[in-house]
Amino acid sequence: MTHKLLLFDLDWTLIYTGGAGVRALDVAFVKIFQIPQAMKKVTPDGKTDPAICREMIRVHLNREPGEGEIAKLCRGYLDQLAVEIPSSPGYKILPGIPALLEALARREDILMGLGTGNLEEGARIKLARAGLMKFFRFGGYGSDAEDRPTVLRTGVRRGEAMLGKTVPPRDVIVIGDNIRDVQAGKVIGATTVAVASGPMTYEELAATRPDHIFRDLSDTSTVLSALTV
Repeated sequence: MTHKLLLFDLDWTLIYTGGAGVRALDVAFVKIFQIPQAMKKVTPDGKTDPAICREMIRVHLNREPGEGEIAKLCRGYLDQLAVEIPSSPGYKILPGIPALLEALARREDILMGLGTGNLEEGARIKLARAGLMKFFRFGGYGSDAEDRPTVLRTGVRRGEAMLGKTVPPRDVIVIGDNIRDVQAGKVIGATTVAVASGPMTYEELAATRPDHIFRDLSDTSTVLSALTV
């Protein structure tokens, strides 16, 4: 059987946390470095969590992170994220996601994983509230690498290990809402699917020339056709 290996981005592709991640980073940074509202000067979209932490230190302290500082900041962030997510008033599952994941889960030729800049523990915290983690048996995470292509390659290797075989690059499908998702997918030779459900516009995403592009993932049959062709 030919298998498709799907790697989903998380924030603004599957869910929106209502700003819980930004709040958690702010709390962690002020506890460690006594600088409030640090995320106001940092744009997190499409970046891995360790890369965001590195940027926060560079922007506010005008230096590179010292030994262990990124790990310490990430730990503080995860601890606060576990507090923020359950109570975040703006948390929501994005259009079409439950129906799409249910449909994909029924197919024996599909293996779904995450390809996200989130730390693995952070991804689990964020998806727990929506009950979506059950759909993703593996993934590539920000805890694996700071750069997105390596995150995706790690996810592919884990998916291939589960299947017990190599998956051709074009049968790897990267789904995300940011140009960095599309760009990273192209680097590894994957099929790229952009969805304009996040801060980036349809036109901005289209300019990166993904293989498929949607305004959202609410039309299950159409999206399913694109993902499984």
